[in-house]
Amino acid sequence: MKFYTSIPESLKPFYKVELDKYRTECSNGNLNIAWNHLERAHIIGQKYPYAHTFVHWKMLQFGIKIKNGKEVMGQIPRLIFGGVKSFVGKIPVGNPGGANVPPLKPFPIEKELKNIFTKAGIKLS
Repeated sequence: MKFYTSIPESLKPFYKVELDKYRTECSNGNLNIAWNHLERAHIIGQKYPYAHTFVHWKMLQFGIKIKNGKEVMGQIPRLIFGGVKSFVGKIPVGNPGGANVPPLKPFPIEKELKNIFTKAGIKLS
């Protein structure tokens, strides 16, 4: 089993695009679209401890911004344990990371995101 602590260079641009789109949409007040980009960044980065933890940090901040107590409380354990789960290779592939879904449940990955992993040469497991 290979452990990754940082996101591979081939995947980093896709992760960054999602975070940039999140910031733009959030600044423009398009909160649902912004959240969708955070979920996509989570799926792209969840295998890598720093990227995974960073997205949960942004999700926690988002929950605070929109005054959603359920999201805030749901992100705290994800923030604490998400990166650890990534480090040991025990992630629920495709999980979008929000408090509205079970934290350990895998989800199907949409075709566009599958294509991103393929372009980056990353195998999904």
